[in-house]
Amino acid sequence: MSLYENWTQNLPMIQPFYAVKCNPEPALLGALAALGSNFDCASKGEIEAILALGVSPDRIVFANPCKAESHIKYAARVGVNLTTFDSREELDKMQMWHPKCKLLIRVKPPLECKDVRELSTKFGALNEEVLPLLRSAKALGLNVVGVAFHIGSAAKDSRAYREAIAAAKAIFDTAILLGMPKMYVVDVGGGFTADSYFNEMAPVIKAALQDHFPNEPGLSVISEPGRYFADTSSMLVTNIIGKRVRGELREYWINDGTYGSFNGIPRDNIRPIITCTPIACTSNPSNPTCKEMCTYRATVFGPTCDSLDTILKGHQLPELHVNDWLVFHEMGAYTAAGGSNFNGFDMASTSTYLAF
Repeated sequence: MSLYENWTQNLPMIQPFYAVKCNPEPALLGALAALGSNFDCASKGEIEAILALGVSPDRIVFANPCKAESHIKYAARVGVNLTTFDSREELDKMQMWHPKCKLLIRVKPPLECKDVRELSTKFGALNEEVLPLLRSAKALGLNVVGVAFHIGSAAKDSRAYREAIAAAKAIFDTAILLGMPKMYVVDVGGGFTADSYFNEMAPVIKAALQDHFPNEPGLSVISEPGRYFADTSSMLVTNIIGKRVRGELREYWINDGTYGSFNGIPRDNIRPIITCTPIACTSNPSNPTCKEMCTYRATVFGPTCDSLDTILKGHQLPELHVNDWLVFHEMGAYTAAGGSNFNGFDMASTSTYLAF
């Protein structure tokens, strides 16, 4: 079963808006658009990339609570009419440059998962800020149509979704008490992973929606999955550009690193879950997969001169040589998209090849 089919089977009431920042590869975006996905864009550049695919602007949520004024003007010009906010200052910008835009109040969830990355330190109105912000939006004549939250990246605690959905319902009720138009959008954010946790959390999310939004006519529930769709879409093929032997230790340098596709190592501490396959096409063409070969404790470095540019430590690898390859699996999410040109190594433009 495809990832998209798995999503629609387990969460049929939630429309995915793929988070473009996770992996903006045009082939992936095009495939998701064809399957029916909508898109979460955070900048003018991401909106331009989605519109270039022929996707209509009503399939985009401008899900950035703090937007440059020039990006707001662009969204208004091209017809992107749904965005998020979490401050009075953002409301002032929206009232000035895109007053007809529909708004989602982005809130800090009551319980946030911290398995990989906590997001609420940067985004999300605090509980005590919600009422003043709704009053401000009403005074400015802005249309707040719903609530958005994000419980954390790669979240694995279903309780966080239950509590956040309950909090969203409370905000819906508060808006009615303020005399505002009835809200009708719940954005449950991202953080989904394409593994057993998704199948565990999906029924919890469905039950929470049913408990707190029963018989809610016109309710639209959306989400912002990124790594759920992107993670397994790609593998990374790296070339060994250097080697050093120190006793039983083998040290290898490859042409990608933590300033490129492995930027998640310093950011998210993903090193323990990295897996790679050696391909010794150059040094051992008769046995390129190194089957049954002796292995050695190995360290794998990236190409820059920063000692922190280290990808693997204490990993068992066979004897490899310069111009052999290391293939890393499930490298589609937040990898090449975060690459840079640090130290003069161009890791921001990693070549992508499509395999059918």
